[in-house]
Amino acid sequence: MTDAAAALPTPRAPGPLAGLWHHAGPVLLVVALILVAWYGGAVALNAPQVSERLDGLGEPWGWQQLAQGAWAMERPVLPAPHQVAQNWWVSVFETEIDSPRSLVHHAGVTLTATLLGFALGMTLGVLLAIGVVHSVVLDRGLLPWIIASQTIPILAIAPMVVVVLGSMGYPPLMSKAVISMYLCFFPVAIGMVKGLRSPDPLQRDLMRTYSASAPQTLWKLRLPAALPFLFASAKVAIATSLVGAIVGELPTGAQAGLGARLLSGSYFGQTIQIWSALFMAALLGVALVAAVGLAERVTMRFMGGRA
Repeated sequence: MTDAAAALPTPRAPGPLAGLWHHAGPVLLVVALILVAWYGGAVALNAPQVSERLDGLGEPWGWQQLAQGAWAMERPVLPAPHQVAQNWWVSVFETEIDSPRSLVHHAGVTLTATLLGFALGMTLGVLLAIGVVHSVVLDRGLLPWIIASQTIPILAIAPMVVVVLGSMGYPPLMSKAVISMYLCFFPVAIGMVKGLRSPDPLQRDLMRTYSASAPQTLWKLRLPAALPFLFASAKVAIATSLVGAIVGELPTGAQAGLGARLLSGSYFGQTIQIWSALFMAALLGVALVAAVGLAERVTMRFMGGRA
């Protein structure tokens, strides 16, 4: 080592706070910007009602009184973030779980329909993909209809599903699960078709050289190759399944579920309740997608792939 190189200062490793800011800083910055825009939007949208009430008091008022009134309205047009957070905290941690005011209770009802619809959609999507890959007739005759089915608005299908299944004696849970299945089977089917066709032609020729049957090729070659596509599709499917479960609760007149919570809030003008339920649905969606990601890492590690 030369004298000049030895004289150079040794670079120090970044401290723990610098590493924490590197990972969490951008997220916190975005959250801060959202909160600032949210508080500003609450003032702008609630200002007409607040200013009318302040004028009725017959006293001079300024921007401070206007902002305080806009952030403390009982039934605001746009509630402030702290109002939503307070309502969510009370509904989750300070209310009995079996109470109709508990968001945990409503989230559990919606979660049941979501998971059932997700299981049905995954099964249907995988079976359709296997049929399309192994049958030219299904590839040419069924795949276009699978794609066309997603052009029909779910709000138009949901009431028909509820009426038909209700007339057949099925419980409302099955109606919500079918609506969830309708939304989530499509990404699974399309992703699995791509995944089952992903093996290299040389690999398929090698399986034929070994006189492997179609089921053996499917089990030993196509399905392992399709797993990354399956889990990528499952992350989309679980989110759309949650949306389907919430939408399915709207026409059923359900008394429980996040969709019922949204509907009752809109009936009685409880915007804070609506936003609190939306926040709970967002947290539930994040947790479900994270659970699918965890299942992906465990499965890939078990199969010897990169987790």
